[in-house]
Amino acid sequence: MTVIDRFPAIWCIGRNFTDHAAELGNKRPERPLVFMKNPASVIGDGEAIVIPEVCHFPESQVDWEAELGVVIGRDACNLSVAEAMAYVSHFRIANDVTARWWQKEGSGGQFCRGKSFDTFCPVGPAVPASTIADPQALAIETRLNGEVVQSSNTSAMIFTIAELLAELTRGTTLLAGTLLLTGTPAGVGAGMTPPRFLEAGDVVEIEIEGLGCLRNAIEAAPRK
Repeated sequence: MTVIDRFPAIWCIGRNFTDHAAELGNKRPERPLVFMKNPASVIGDGEAIVIPEVCHFPESQVDWEAELGVVIGRDACNLSVAEAMAYVSHFRIANDVTARWWQKEGSGGQFCRGKSFDTFCPVGPAVPASTIADPQALAIETRLNGEVVQSSNTSAMIFTIAELLAELTRGTTLLAGTLLLTGTPAGVGAGMTPPRFLEAGDVVEIEIEGLGCLRNAIEAAPRK
């Protein structure tokens, strides 16, 4: 990782695809569901997602979430929808890795803890925004050990990138370099019957049209 990958903040949007909200038994949100991830959780393409011992309780729970990452190029506050995209400098593939028990039961109902364990934010190389003709029309695919588990398009987002940036900057400054994760489509492990979670030896590949492929193997931290 390089200095530029030390994001000052990582803002995230939950349930931004109707099919993903539905697969986990949630209603389509009327407003963006906002949470944050610890910037120290970031790793790069080819680095291992390491499941810590604390995430083996009470059982397997670590899930994948393919997301389009948006990098803010300059400080942004009180943006309109019309001007918001001018503040986007780069796009990146991201995996919002999630420990489901910690997300739902382990932290008083707050998402941050279950999303912020070390290595739980793999991020692909930065692609200049100027090279992406329409970020709201990009195919997204996730493969687990070669099997397609997520297949969608950014056109299916409930709230567009511009709408999210306008909402998040109302009275709030997003610092240059901030990373925004825009939500995941259906196909996560928690939504399967039976649920399917990441284990040591698995490989997750996320491909987003025009941004390449983010590939990370899964390892288990040594038990103490």
